[in-house]
Amino acid sequence: MAHVSAGVEYALHCLLFLVEAEETGQPASARDLAELQQISPEYVAKLFTKLQKAGIVVAREGIGGGFALARPANEITALEVIEAVDGRKALFECKQIRGQCALFAGRPPAWAEDGVCSIHAVMIEAEKRAREVMAAHTLAGIAGRAAAKAPKEHAGNIRDWLAARTPQRRRRGEPSKAE
Repeated sequence: MAHVSAGVEYALHCLLFLVEAEETGQPASARDLAELQQISPEYVAKLFTKLQKAGIVVAREGIGGGFALARPANEITALEVIEAVDGRKALFECKQIRGQCALFAGRPPAWAEDGVCSIHAVMIEAEKRAREVMAAHTLAGIAGRAAAKAPKEHAGNIRDWLAARTPQRRRRGEPSKAE
């Protein structure tokens, strides 16, 4: 959590597209999601490997296959996605700087190093609150906010674009599984 990567942002966008795709019952391939966002299919495949391992998405094989949400969007939190993609990282790592004061001449007194330092305590509280906020936001809620911001036809355009991809893959002879 020290830094939320761009991978998390791309993963969240992909998952929001899957929320839209769920309405049609049509999974989306990693290749299609990459094309939709104009990023590398290999990059999206790596993200989806992590998301699948975390139980956030499932791969559907066969004609019209691809990725789908493993459970309802209102049960998947932003925190789960962050931890799936970036791992669980501490916001702050205390370096015990408080014991390095020149006045201590290399021998810090016990009071200087005992317990959690006041700076670390603030960082622990900040991390706890940040995790609570991220755990409180679900994909369904984020999708609702995105839908409220975009023109009404945008969601339909995404669903139509994704739905049109499966027949194109069949015509090109490409695999139609999760890719």
